[in-house]
Amino acid sequence: MSPLLVLSIIVIYFGALIIISWFTSRGATTDTFFTANRQSPWYLVAFGMIGSSLSGVTFVSVPGNVGKSGFAYFQVVLGYILGYWVIIGILMPLYYRLNLISIYTYLEQRFDRWAYRTGAFFFMLSRSIGSALRLFLAATVLQLFLFDAFGVPFFATVITTIVLIWVYTFKGGVKTIVYTDSFQTLFLVSAVCIAVWQIASQMNMSLGGLMDAVWTSKYSKVFYLDDVNDPLFFPKQFLGGAFIAMTMTGMDQEIMQKNLTCRTLGDAQKNMFWYSSTLVVVNFLFLTLGALLYIYSESNSITLPSSSDELFPLLAFNHLGLLVGIFFLLGITASSYASADSALAGLTTSFCIDFLNFRDKPEPVKRRQKFIVHIGFSLLFLIIIMVFKEINQRALIDAVLNIAGYTYGPLLGLFSFGLFTKRKLSGPLVALVCVISPAISYWISSNSAAWFHGYKISIEILLINGILTFAGLWMISAKKVDQPVKAK
Repeated sequence: MSPLLVLSIIVIYFGALIIISWFTSRGATTDTFFTANRQSPWYLVAFGMIGSSLSGVTFVSVPGNVGKSGFAYFQVVLGYILGYWVIIGILMPLYYRLNLISIYTYLEQRFDRWAYRTGAFFFMLSRSIGSALRLFLAATVLQLFLFDAFGVPFFATVITTIVLIWVYTFKGGVKTIVYTDSFQTLFLVSAVCIAVWQIASQMNMSLGGLMDAVWTSKYSKVFYLDDVNDPLFFPKQFLGGAFIAMTMTGMDQEIMQKNLTCRTLGDAQKNMFWYSSTLVVVNFLFLTLGALLYIYSESNSITLPSSSDELFPLLAFNHLGLLVGIFFLLGITASSYASADSALAGLTTSFCIDFLNFRDKPEPVKRRQKFIVHIGFSLLFLIIIMVFKEINQRALIDAVLNIAGYTYGPLLGLFSFGLFTKRKLSGPLVALVCVISPAISYWISSNSAAWFHGYKISIEILLINGILTFAGLWMISAKKVDQPVKAK
């Protein structure tokens, strides 16, 4: 694929996003930026959330990892469903009843400002690092296939990509993102479908023959039930998926902010139901593509790359034709930027509402401060990306992308403690517990194989972290709260 073609695709793609932004941000206020005036169509929110949930890492890693663990990841996806039911039945009614803009305001109403700010801080820590690194991977792809050919330094590539995100989100905020995420999800799903179609075409297989090839292959194993010490053991994968969904969706300002733009609680619950159902189908499609990539490589005697993450890009750009290459580029761009733009809006909202007390300020002040905060987080993304460019250690990047298991544990503990007890929390000890719990969790995880006869803690670290946080909060809490906030 020539650099000129790549440039043309990227220019048209971001031009379309900017046009969508122009139409959706006309007459926008700060309330529009934060809540989209609570007028978002639920079906657009549901579809767009697919793109923001699947990062560029997922786009290449889920298909590539099929060669190592088959369809094992689908065990996690099944766990997601349980987590989404909890969100639909418990968290959404709570957020709508309290008419929240930032979901962490609940922690202030239930406990105090220390708990409130602690929850918001852990969200911002996780999203800032995770989203910046996902954007780092997207910028690396653009650098490789476009900007290197024009002699553009990586620093300029990163600035360009962040500026583009800022341009189409700075005014309309979450209202614009509801529409741009739907646009980007379309390309993400299309990229997978077109790749499957091209593989079937080149291998002269019907859809039925293709599925038979997948299910009779060595890559089709879904459930791992034999070895409790195996990181892929079904109960830990399923429960891990459930708690990932509860926390990284239900207790995440970026994701829930879009849900809270729906007109009514009923619309938001419909959105979450169809989003979760569609996400299961899309993840199954990614896994199916992964099996087909390996089957195709074997049938054509293609040497597999050293890293499984490189398999999809390798075949898309070198073996499956120009159309697949174009849509792969669009797909990985869409998955990375749909995650990054949502994070930028969510982080801006959280900081403005949770730390700048926006609710009581006049509109001109809110508009000016929101503008500054939005730029501030854009610059923070730039700094994080450039630091990791200098470090340039893939293993470290993987470790930081997995940091969510530690940073979301305190959120799980805080929200659970508020929902399922009537005890009172106050003061800085809340923040101390939420810092100590992830540290203890990491210590336990690092030594789990030695301590527990070969049992290696993996995805379930989030649950352990949440339990430790809950226990710590119980130890510092008082017996009774005057006016507890309860979910219906």
